[in-house]
Amino acid sequence: MTRSLAFWIAPITLGLLASTIACGSTGEHGKPRESLSIGDKAPDWGSLPATDGQSYRMADLDSKLLAVVFACHHCPTVVAYEDRIIQLQADYEDKGVQVVVLNPNGIYPLSRMKDRAEEKAYNFLYIMDESKESGHRFGARNTPHVFLLDEDRVVRYKGSIDDNTNPAAVQQHFVRAALDALLAGNDPPVTETNPMGCTVKYGCVEDYRARFQ
Repeated sequence: MTRSLAFWIAPITLGLLASTIACGSTGEHGKPRESLSIGDKAPDWGSLPATDGQSYRMADLDSKLLAVVFACHHCPTVVAYEDRIIQLQADYEDKGVQVVVLNPNGIYPLSRMKDRAEEKAYNFLYIMDESKESGHRFGARNTPHVFLLDEDRVVRYKGSIDDNTNPAAVQQHFVRAALDALLAGNDPPVTETNPMGCTVKYGCVEDYRARFQ
């Protein structure tokens, strides 16, 4: 039986409050070192473990387009988007799109990621980057934060999945519109939006681990 949204949100919400006191006052926990711009070549993230028991580099993925999503399943915003990410992979897989979710937070161990992947029947790659290097090099600020890469692995869109965490209230499907345009050989109608969600915890890992592992 699928656990309720409240099951996942309640403990992390308390942790977010506690962490704000412990290390959030400087704001450094949400700032990557670098940030890719539209038109930049995306860096390979090296060999990282996924919930399917394999390890992947970006170079291992030969899909026409990559939708790289920085996300962690304990973030309330990511929980709100999980079904949409699953549906995105289902709708675009046959069109040559691979959704890759990179977890840069390192709060939960890989075993907990595997539990969530099994529970929700993830159909996309869910990869752990305990080093956070991929998040730093892409410039991921929030979870979820999407980077769409073309065949040359150049960034063509970055930002939010759509314009509302409530699926019933969405008016602009940024990622879907960008994918449709790229698959048709056109430029995305919108190339950059502000990502919504929890900040990537670049400087607070040990504090969070103490609370959630």
